[in-house]
Amino acid sequence: MTISRVTVLGATGSIGTSTLDVLGRHPDRYRVHALTAHRSREALLAQCRRHHPAVAVLDAEEDAAWLRGQLAEAGLATEVLAGSQALVEVAEAPEVDCVMAAIVGAAGLLPTLAAVKAGKRVLLANKETLVTSGALFMEAVARHGATLLPIDSEHNAIYQCLPVEHRGGLGRHGVRQLLLTASGGPFRGWSREALAEVTPNQACAHPNWSMGRKISVDSATLMNKGLELIEACWLFDARPEQIQVVVHPQSVIHSMAAYSDGSVIAQLGNPDMRTPIAYGLAWPERIDAGVEALDLFQVARLDFEPADEAAFPCLRLAREAMAAGGTAPAVLNAANEVAVEAFLAGRLGFTEIGELVARVRDARPVVPAKDLETILEADVLARRAAHAWLVRQ
Repeated sequence: MTISRVTVLGATGSIGTSTLDVLGRHPDRYRVHALTAHRSREALLAQCRRHHPAVAVLDAEEDAAWLRGQLAEAGLATEVLAGSQALVEVAEAPEVDCVMAAIVGAAGLLPTLAAVKAGKRVLLANKETLVTSGALFMEAVARHGATLLPIDSEHNAIYQCLPVEHRGGLGRHGVRQLLLTASGGPFRGWSREALAEVTPNQACAHPNWSMGRKISVDSATLMNKGLELIEACWLFDARPEQIQVVVHPQSVIHSMAAYSDGSVIAQLGNPDMRTPIAYGLAWPERIDAGVEALDLFQVARLDFEPADEAAFPCLRLAREAMAAGGTAPAVLNAANEVAVEAFLAGRLGFTEIGELVARVRDARPVVPAKDLETILEADVLARRAAHAWLVRQ
């Protein structure tokens, strides 16, 4: 059996640790080439001791120097690098077959794009890459012959529900609509007035999934579902109006595809990210993910309801950004990252997240996303506008 060498971008986050759990179950199939982290040097050290990567990357040279010393004391030969260029290097390294792109936020764009341009199998868990630069990214996938497999549970589910070849528009393949499921987050059914009092700890307590704080807040505001809607448009060549968000609190059906003949095909499973990760690693084969089989008798019932866009306007803002096109999704994403950071720091109220995003959206002109430089400039200017709005409050 051929050994596949894997780089994990964002190894210490929830997706990264789940990826390493799956890889560790199949030492006959996979080897870890590189692990990267932002500032979590202790966690990265533990992972290096367990998985013995050839390379480890941290953001700051100070942290990298500390890790070098610790690994040298442990007698491990892992090379330690620092900085954004090192992320690109381990993503495009010729000995790497597969890259898990799990860096949260716009910081994951450049190394993920580098992996695509190197023709790798890219397991995409960084939705901001497609949100900010969807047209350029998908064009690069086609041009360089990369294999792109979505890891978000919803997009992975849709991928499994569609024909193997689904490019060229959904209608061409008999697909009428994509049904993107959402748990509803921890505040499903709450009024706008009640949401104004939400604390960061409440927002980070997701009822079904174990995630990082930023994505947990996005899930609570439904911005995460909005970003997933934009991502789905690019992944599956769909228009925003062809995607319906369905609140499904049990998180058992991960998403569905509705066909023109009346059929609806769904992918079900326990809410565990190791399932889509294992699917992406082994595709088109299936491997053990360490996930328990779904017990339908224990689930007993499945509930569905529409999303409340009056109480959770971020979903509407994302749909409007995708419809506007150009740099609008990049502006949306940048403003949201600033807003969530401010909320977690206690500088912004929960319901003000969407307000800040809307204000920045209205203040920034939409221009064609003709190249990466234009997108990155839109990102910087949107963040600047968001910080300026915070200062005025």
